[in-house]
This record gives sequence, structure tokens and C-alpha cells, in this order.
Amino acid sequence: MSNQNLFNPNTYSTATYRLFDDKADFAKKAEGIAVGLTVGSWTELPEVAKQKMEKHLGQVVSVDVHEPEGASPGERYADITVAYPDANFSRDLPALLVTTFGKLSMDGRIKLLDLSPSAEFLSAFSGPRFGIKGIRDRLGVHDRPLLMSIFKSVIGYDLPNLREQFLQQALGGVDLIKDDEILFENPLTPLEKRVEACIDAARQAERETGQKLIYYTNLTGPTSKLRENARRAIDAGANGLLFNVLSYGFDALAELANDSAINVPIAAHPALAGAYYPSPYHGIAASLLLGKLVRVAGADLSLFPSPYGSVVMPKEENLAIQAALMDKSLPLRETFPVPSAGIHPGLVPLILRDFGEQVVVNAGGGVHGHPQGAAAGGRAFRQAIDAVMAGRELADYAADHEELRLAIERWGVRNA
Repeated sequence: MSNQNLFNPNTYSTATYRLFDDKADFAKKAEGIAVGLTVGSWTELPEVAKQKMEKHLGQVVSVDVHEPEGASPGERYADITVAYPDANFSRDLPALLVTTFGKLSMDGRIKLLDLSPSAEFLSAFSGPRFGIKGIRDRLGVHDRPLLMSIFKSVIGYDLPNLREQFLQQALGGVDLIKDDEILFENPLTPLEKRVEACIDAARQAERETGQKLIYYTNLTGPTSKLRENARRAIDAGANGLLFNVLSYGFDALAELANDSAINVPIAAHPALAGAYYPSPYHGIAASLLLGKLVRVAGADLSLFPSPYGSVVMPKEENLAIQAALMDKSLPLRETFPVPSAGIHPGLVPLILRDFGEQVVVNAGGGVHGHPQGAAAGGRAFRQAIDAVMAGRELADYAADHEELRLAIERWGVRNA
């Protein structure tokens, strides 16, 4: 079908798919993808046309067929990798996604497992402005995992209530606080006033605890207003932004991350991710969706469901996201992994065992639901982190730390 000598990894981007079919000739299917998503047809073209079109023709890189012994009908599949010439699309993530999976996503049981953009394509992206190291530098914390807490019950709260909720979280020793992703512009807590109130509480807490803090303000509004709203938030004192990347699109995130006036770290929220990754037969793999693409687009942190809590993602998928966020073969700063949902202090040993020290421990109810309040909830998490870092069992460490003891009494400790 094609001249393999044309395949140059510096100027071709590859896509890997998992295609399920009990009867398909997978090699033929792969060739159909390579041709259909590029030049449209090949064998019917006259030789003169082929010479002109060859630089635009997709290349089949590999076809790995799996026919599990004793498998039920519908479980025969192949992992197919196709290379696409960069000459076919512009240097933006929407163009890459539409080229490699736009029409194909509707063609039966097929899932996009991975994309490997060429060096030329990646050269158009600066990636995370801060990354793991930059966030740690801003906080002055380099020797432990970071701790994030989340606002709860924000809808209908006025500014004094929001400020007090922020203050109690900050007094607990958290490093990062983020808005709820459903907190939009509203009369009770308008953007600038919300930022001013929360940053004022952050300064109060810092005077009492000596600890710096980043507040991730939820960036919302029409796409045409995102830059303006980001700058409004920053001018009001915001030192971080939360962004619903899948609602607005990867290109919107890339534009924000590349704007020199938006000089604060960006946390990508996974809202809508469940519409893309959970099915083994359709959609986009979590490691690509919430890992590689989020990093290329420029997020400094990526939130995703943990394998332990209330919205569970299989651990192997979690670790694949982490690997993509921290893959040193990508010429971009590393993005902080933030496993989330249903996290309490008794899960800290598992989180650190599975993710290591370069992780953000992220909690909502595990902070606010502490019997002594949110400040004590934050301290319980810090104590759990300290215990694990010191090689101590939580129950042993809790004997001298009341906040952790009460948290364990409420939620227990999970070791597996």
C-alpha cells in the first residue's frame, strides 16, 4: 500500500487503537484506516497521482492480533498503530484528534489507546508552565507529597461563609485549595470578590501557620471570555486556576497555558471524563485523555478518580495516567498527578505506596467531615503523610496525634 521509507518519526504522528471484531481481517482493516483517514483512496489512483499524494498517505506501523483461548464471542481484538503525516494537519490538538479518531470513533468497537505526536508537532507546545518542580518551588515544599483540599457546599453560600470555609481548610496545613468545579459566576460570590476573600483568608492562615498556599480559582464563562476572566482573577490575587478541560477543549487549555499574562499554575479537572474512558470498546484511554493530552496542553496538575475512593478507576489505569504525566521521554515539564474522590487519611499509605512522593493527596469530605472540623481534618492528613514518610504505622503514629486518631476512628485504615 505504501512506501515505508517515507515513515519518519520526526514528521509523522502515530495513533494506536484497539479494535474488536470476531471476523475482521485486521491487517486489511488497518490499511483501510491508514488510507481512509488520509488520502481517502489509494489503489484506484493513477501512478502520477500516487507520486503527488504519497507524502500525505498514512502508514500502517503494526498490527498485533489477540485471540484469547476460550474467550467469549466479541473478545477477539487487535492493537493497531498507524502513522499520520504531519503535513496533513495543523499544529493543534483538535486537528490531531479529528485526524486520528474523529470519524473513526464512530466505526464500531474501537478505542483510541495512545497518540505519539511527532517532535515537529510537539514543538508547537510549551506544555505546563510550572509543572511539578515549579509548583513545589512556589510553595517551598520539596520533601513530601502535597496536600489539596476542596470546597464543599459552595452553591448558595455568600462571601463570608465561603471565606470562613477557606480559612478553616488553610489553617489545617493544606498546600492547595481548589474551588468546586460547579462553582460558576454568581451574584453571591462573583469572581473578583471570591478571589479577594479567599486570598485574604490565605494570608491570615499563613500568618498563623507560616505556610504558603495556592488557591485554584474555578475559571468559567464563555470560551471567548476565558482569557479575560483569567486575567481578572489574577489581578484580584488568584495564584492558581482550576479548568474543566474536557468541557472547553484541549485547545482552550493550551491557549491559556501559553499566555504570558496567565502566569499561574493550572489544574485540569476531569469533569466529563466518564463519557470517554471507561468502556473497553469505545472512547479514549484514560492515560491519554487525562495524562498525555492534558500535559501536552499545559496543565500543571491533572485530577482523576483514584482507585480507592468513591469514584473508582482501576489502579492500572491510574498508574498509566501517572506514567504519562511524568514520562521523561516527552520534552515537557512533568504534571502533578492528583488521584481524587473519597480520599481520607487512612488511605494515605496506599496513595504513597502506589504513587510515590510526587503526588498530590486530594480530599474533600475527608477534610470537612473530620469530627473536629476542617482545620483538624487538614492536620490529620498532614499527620498521616508525616507518619508514612517516617516509616510509621498510622495507628502507632495516631497514639500521639489526636486529629489522626479521630480520623482513623471515623474512616479506618486501608492497607490494600
